[in-house]
Amino acid sequence: MAQNFDLVVIGAGPGGYIAAIRAAQLGMRVACVEKWRNPAGEPALGGTCLNVGCIPSKALLASSEEFENASQHLGDHGIAVSGVKLDLAKMMARKDSIVSKMTKGIEFLFRKNKITWLKGHGRFVATEDETIRIEVSDDDKDLQLVDAQQVIIATGSKARHLPGIPVDNKLVCDNEGALAMTEVPKRLGVIGAGVIGLELGSVWRRLGAEVTILEALPTLLGTADPSVQKEAARLFARQGLKIHLGAKIGEVDVGKKNVKLGWTDAKGAEQQLECDRLIVSVGRVPNTDGLNLDAIGLAADERGFVPVDEQCRTSVPRVWAIGDVVRGPMLAHKAEEEGVMVAELIAGQKPHIDYNTVPWVIYTSPEIAWVGKNEQQLKEEGRAFKTGQFPFAANGRALGINAPDGFVKVIADEQTDEVLGVHIVSAAASDMIAEAVMAMEFKASAEDIGRICHPHPSMSEAMREAALAASDKRALNM
Repeated sequence: MAQNFDLVVIGAGPGGYIAAIRAAQLGMRVACVEKWRNPAGEPALGGTCLNVGCIPSKALLASSEEFENASQHLGDHGIAVSGVKLDLAKMMARKDSIVSKMTKGIEFLFRKNKITWLKGHGRFVATEDETIRIEVSDDDKDLQLVDAQQVIIATGSKARHLPGIPVDNKLVCDNEGALAMTEVPKRLGVIGAGVIGLELGSVWRRLGAEVTILEALPTLLGTADPSVQKEAARLFARQGLKIHLGAKIGEVDVGKKNVKLGWTDAKGAEQQLECDRLIVSVGRVPNTDGLNLDAIGLAADERGFVPVDEQCRTSVPRVWAIGDVVRGPMLAHKAEEEGVMVAELIAGQKPHIDYNTVPWVIYTSPEIAWVGKNEQQLKEEGRAFKTGQFPFAANGRALGINAPDGFVKVIADEQTDEVLGVHIVSAAASDMIAEAVMAMEFKASAEDIGRICHPHPSMSEAMREAALAASDKRALNM
């Protein structure tokens, strides 16, 4: 006999587990289906983000930055250090312990909120009257049948692979293999200069690899503001990341110990890249195959996404979809917001998401973050705007912590002074962008930010200075 729940969430990544928790808080009887197993073969919650994405990558970014600081930059502070050695196994163990702590934390939250964890792969069986039937299969257990009044599809995404380039996560890696290397490659090739490619390329460059990144697009970080693109290109080149734009990948020969890759540069010249490891980082595709959507009269689009409305409703009553399987940016925090929204909608509340105020962050060094519109988008819209920009080279706190690179840029409406976008390149960009998000959520003007007292000395003062510069061109420290 099938178990019955008010809500079944398929997928326990950031969108799914947050949706399950919020629904349980609202009094629903909730189950969450998750099939993930960690390298030890144990079931684990958290999906790609916590297991092989956001959390482990940021742990390695932090560790690799500490290594580079110790070996190259402490001398700037008058601290002489010699004999710095890398213990990669210990660094990886630290990363794994953080992942374990986070995934076990979700297990605790599930128990606390009385959420049933159904361990296995979920797929639709049928809909009948007011019930949606799902089967859950697991290698270690018999098939389970589950009935739900409401279902949220939150199955996330997986790495996109390229035809003719087999990923074995040994010589040729996607994000999973790139986070689990047992030695630092002397020469590392990366296909794709997006967020993941830049972050993982940065990790291994700091640890000693010679990194070459091949990007098919003619611009670096095409969705970012042009000033951010220019600054990022300058800083990455200075750090030693070799980034080639407009590159077309040709034949790839995977040998026993290395990879040889033919490619054509932006001028049409044939090039060769030989590397010890190759990371394929060309985006992600939604995890919608294997859900048996046809059984309930639902179909993914030509790219594999589940079509939804602005509130994440599918065309099938009482079936919702959130996160990487639907339109919009593939960001964990966007999935979380959608999970909360859907849980509250099911409960009869009236939540809302402003997708224009969903921030983007790239955890390189310095970090890159933005929210709202950039100059190019506003020009295409024909909207009159004004800008203010302040460099961290003029910020006392930035100089004190040896992080003078980057800037804050505020874009405001020419007539109303409403903040339309904020773009940051900074060591603290991931934290500073939150102030901009809040300001935009409350429809603040640049003058509003400029008149708020910011602590001194702090990196956040640059936000105030950029806002003052946008508002009435009266930055106080420039």
